[in-house]
Amino acid sequence: MDNLTHTLVGAALAEAGLKKRTALGTATLIIGANFPDFDVVAVPFGGGLDARRGVTHGVLALALLPFLLAGIMQIWDDRVRRRRSLDAPAADFRQLLLLSAISIATHPTLDFMNTYGMRWLMPFVNKWFYADGLFIIDIWVMIALVTGYVWSRRSRKTGPARIALAAVAVYIVAMLTITGVGRARVAATFVVERFMVEPSPLVPWRRDILVEEPSAYRFGTYSLFGEPLLTSVTIAKGDAGQAVAVAKRTPEAQRFLAWARFPFYRVVREGGHMVVRIADARYMADHARGWAAIEVRLP
Repeated sequence: MDNLTHTLVGAALAEAGLKKRTALGTATLIIGANFPDFDVVAVPFGGGLDARRGVTHGVLALALLPFLLAGIMQIWDDRVRRRRSLDAPAADFRQLLLLSAISIATHPTLDFMNTYGMRWLMPFVNKWFYADGLFIIDIWVMIALVTGYVWSRRSRKTGPARIALAAVAVYIVAMLTITGVGRARVAATFVVERFMVEPSPLVPWRRDILVEEPSAYRFGTYSLFGEPLLTSVTIAKGDAGQAVAVAKRTPEAQRFLAWARFPFYRVVREGGHMVVRIADARYMADHARGWAAIEVRLP
């Protein structure tokens, strides 16, 4: 999910009453809800899409990161906050650890809900898992969390934030159920090699469909109140040819393909060199250029 949603989850948890457990409770919950995303620091050092949602999001991180965050917050409390306010109550490390664990756990859980996926078993097994239940920026989740947070802040009551969090949990279960029903109907309706049923941006009961055919990916739609339909819109895989075979063997392509779910290829000539563009049909159009794509320049 986007980081604004993660932040709202931490803030709503705080207003639901968890901030009262210790000093720095709100800060710990909000930081913790975003904490696993510090893997973004790998990007300037050459880490790409393959570096995201891995080690800092997996089971080992869920066990270790709460201690790291709680330790950071304890150091801040000892060396900064209470030096500025000598009469301020000390933060309770055990409570900081509890709040860190709760907030950090919400992050990969929400990330798992969209089509980008999650690597729960990292660093032990480099395998992606996908729930395909929520659009990566879900406006309804945001509205519920903002409403609950603001209402609780203004009323100084925990009830609205708790109701908002419960509503989001029920909504997520409903969205996962709709995706599951959609998957079953697509599997029963079409004979395809692989497919994806993903949420649309605004209409909760609608899904977009992406199916793999022998030489192309085809798009379609599904509604909980109708049958799955495939359109004439396709993206050719373009995975044949010597240039593509050579590009696939390069380290950068291997890293990208470990992340890509529905890869396709385009071969172009630029500046006297053969360039193979590799993209993922989940996110890219036929031109194969953008954030979910790479270029391999062959000699």
